[in-house]
Amino acid sequence: MKDKYINLALQGGGAHGAFTWGVIDRLLDEDWLHIEGITGTSAGAMNGAALKAGLAAGAGAGRRAARVNLAHLWSEVGQASDNRVVRWLHSMFPVPRQFERMAEIFSPFAWMDNLTRFVSPYDYGPFYVNPLGSILKTLPYPDFGTDKGPQFFVTATNVRTGRVKIFTGDQATPDAVMASACLPTLFRAVEITDPATGISEAYWDGGYSGNPALFPLYTPDLPRDIVIVNINPMRRDNLPKTPAAIQDRLNEVSFNAALLSELRAINFVKRLFQERRAASRRIGELKLFDMLNGLFDERRLANQQMKDVLVHMILDDELMTNLTARTKIMPDPGLLGQMMACGQDAADRWLDQNADALNRRDTVDLSALFT
Repeated sequence: MKDKYINLALQGGGAHGAFTWGVIDRLLDEDWLHIEGITGTSAGAMNGAALKAGLAAGAGAGRRAARVNLAHLWSEVGQASDNRVVRWLHSMFPVPRQFERMAEIFSPFAWMDNLTRFVSPYDYGPFYVNPLGSILKTLPYPDFGTDKGPQFFVTATNVRTGRVKIFTGDQATPDAVMASACLPTLFRAVEITDPATGISEAYWDGGYSGNPALFPLYTPDLPRDIVIVNINPMRRDNLPKTPAAIQDRLNEVSFNAALLSELRAINFVKRLFQERRAASRRIGELKLFDMLNGLFDERRLANQQMKDVLVHMILDDELMTNLTARTKIMPDPGLLGQMMACGQDAADRWLDQNADALNRRDTVDLSALFT
């Protein structure tokens, strides 16, 4: 296979992020496939940090180091929340919906989820600890702020302004990744000082403003291809009716909103490029061609951080719709291992169907997505 170059866009979704671990693990099998840029939110940012630091270890050790990092990351997550009742209920994965609900009811994680509606993470006083920090700092290859390897972008949400914040380069620190994964009902806002201004800002989960943010990948020095690893289902056919199901779907809709907005913008720009090309074929007079270039010039669009990107998605909506949003905070090893295996299978199917299209054309019909 001819060498091909891509960017990865990794969604957040708690324990469901182990699916992304499996996707990345399978993509790393292909020596012809080169990852040049990574953007991630929440669990996607954690996966991205582990991948970035591993690949930065060098061409000889990079892929192996990335695998070691990802395995360590999810092993630590699983050990931090090993609930044997949930592990047993998930041993026959995928779990039928009625048993999934039983897991939620009887798991202590479900009670913790309900408790967060009444207790603030600020109520813990000096006993408060964010466990994600120690996990990130113990990665076998911990340097994801280096300028080596693929470019890495971490998405967080500024608490005070509600705006998206992108951390990259040496600002992509463990604190930045913790900010990207900071669900405000579970964790205190992460305070980060801007080295340029000296001003400290508070950040929450990046999923509220970009899940993940795609626009950092629009720069001319990165490949056109953006491969989005979806772990939040775009569509659920069953109408939610129970309080838990309604809340689950609200979470999914809100965490998909920013991504859909960016995809709609990409679709609009792609139509501009198509019109420009169609016009260039129809019009032979240079003067008229120059007038149209004034409207649809590709260089102008690139300067505005928009380019004719190629969009791809690796997802398994059937799997994700058999789970619920509450399993995102139930990261038992049984669930994580099964999610990882499902991610490997999804990536394998995607490569089989779409590898030849990379660097040539989209494999997602954005127009159909918004019809």
